[in-house]
Amino acid sequence: MTKKRFAFVGTGGRAISFIEPLVTTYRDTNELVAICDLSPARMAYYNGLLAGDWAYHAVPAYPAAQFDAMLRETKPDTVFVCSKDDTHHDYIIRALRAGCDVITEKPLTIDAAKCHAILEAQRASGRRVRVAFNYRWAPFRTKVKELIASGVIGKVRSVNLEYLLDTNHGADYFRRWHSHAAESGTLLVHKSTHHFDLVNWWLDAIPAQVFAYGDLVFYGKKNAVARGDGALTAYPRYTGHPEAKDDPFRLDLDESESFRRIYRAGEADSGYIRDQNVFREGIDIPDQMSLNVRYRTGELLTYSLVCYSPREGMRVCFNGDRGRIEYHEFIGSHMNRAVRPKDFKLEDDRPGQEAEGEWIKVYPHFQTGYTVPMPVIKAAHGGADEILNRSFYAPGATDADAWGRFAGHEQGAASILVGIAGLESIRRNQPVNLTDLVSLRPEATKLSQLV
Repeated sequence: MTKKRFAFVGTGGRAISFIEPLVTTYRDTNELVAICDLSPARMAYYNGLLAGDWAYHAVPAYPAAQFDAMLRETKPDTVFVCSKDDTHHDYIIRALRAGCDVITEKPLTIDAAKCHAILEAQRASGRRVRVAFNYRWAPFRTKVKELIASGVIGKVRSVNLEYLLDTNHGADYFRRWHSHAAESGTLLVHKSTHHFDLVNWWLDAIPAQVFAYGDLVFYGKKNAVARGDGALTAYPRYTGHPEAKDDPFRLDLDESESFRRIYRAGEADSGYIRDQNVFREGIDIPDQMSLNVRYRTGELLTYSLVCYSPREGMRVCFNGDRGRIEYHEFIGSHMNRAVRPKDFKLEDDRPGQEAEGEWIKVYPHFQTGYTVPMPVIKAAHGGADEILNRSFYAPGATDADAWGRFAGHEQGAASILVGIAGLESIRRNQPVNLTDLVSLRPEATKLSQLV
C-alpha cells in the first residue's frame, strides 16, 4: 500500500495534536516526510519526540526560507499549515502551486486580500484545501446540528452566542503574537472563526452583513494602571523576572520541558517571545467584542466575546418558530497540552472551582422542556480532536460525512469574513456587507453549497 505523504509547516504547540496521531495511530497508511519552521530549535524538539516518545524516526527539517525546496525534494501529497495566522495564505498558495493538497489550521487567513488570493490560487490549481475546524467534530455540537436539522424547534430565526475566555486561556492570547492585529487579524478572526463557523454550519447558512463594536478594556498597560494594577506592568515578560512570581497572570517558560524546548530555546532563532506581559504597551486588538450578523436567508446572530472572564465557556440559544434550544458548555479553560506547565491551574482544577459541564435543553412551544441525554466526554476539545484526526488519516476516510463536518476553502472563508467584516464595521461604525470584501458565490444560499 502506498502511504499518503504529509509535510508540516509550523511546529509550535498546536502541531503536536496533528503530528502525534499521524505517526502513531495512523502510521501504517500515512507518512510524515518533512517539517518546516522558522526555528531549528523547535524542529529539533519535534524530531526528538518523533525518534523518542513516538517511536517513529526523525524527518528532514527545513528552515522556513526553504519551504519550496522541501516541497520539491520530499514531494508531499498534503501540506499541513500550522504556522502563524498571517503566514497561512503564503504557505497555502505556494503548496497549491506545487501541486499539493492543503489542510490548514484555522483561521484560513486574516484579511480579505489574502482570502481572495487563496480562493484564486485554489481555482487555478484545482487542488483541495481543508480547514481544521475541530469545533464541528465534537459530539455535543454535532448533536445540536442534528436537533436543528430534525426540525424539533421548526425553522431557526435567531441565535444568541456568548463566549467567555477566562484569565488563563484568554490572557494567553495577550502574551503572544495574537495580541497584534497584523499577525492574528484580532481574536475576531483567530478565535471567533470557530464560533462563526459553528453557527454557519448549524444553520447551514451563509452570513451576509455584520455590524460590530469592539474595545480593549482590560489588557494593556493603560487599563492596568487605570484599575490601580500598575505594579503588574513593571516587567516586559514573566520568565526571568523574580518580581513577577506572585503575578496571577504569570507564565514562566522555565517551568515545563515543552515550554523550554519549543519556546525558550527557540527565542534566539525565531525572535518569538511566548510569555510577554499582558499589561504591556503595544497591544492593538480588542478584548471584548459584540456583533450582529444577518444571514442571506434572513436568520440573525447576536454574538459576544469577552476575554477576561473569571470562568470560561459558551452559551448558545436558538430561537425557532416552534421552540428553543439552549446549549451550555462550561467545561473549564482549554490550554494546549503541548505548552501547559504541570502546575498551571485551569478553571476546573483550581480550589473551589467546579466546571459545570455540557448540556442541551429543548423547549418546544406548548410542551414541557427536556434535557437531551449525552455521554460525558473528557477528551481534547470535547472529543473533537480524535474524530477530526480520524477524518484526516484513517484508511479509506472520505468526505462522505452525514453532518457535513468537512470544511473547504469557501466555508473557511465564510467564517473568517464575519470577523473581517466585523473589524471593518468597528472602523467605519456602520454595517458591512461580506460580498463587498470577497465575492463568495453570491448565488449560493446555503453553506452546504460552498466547498
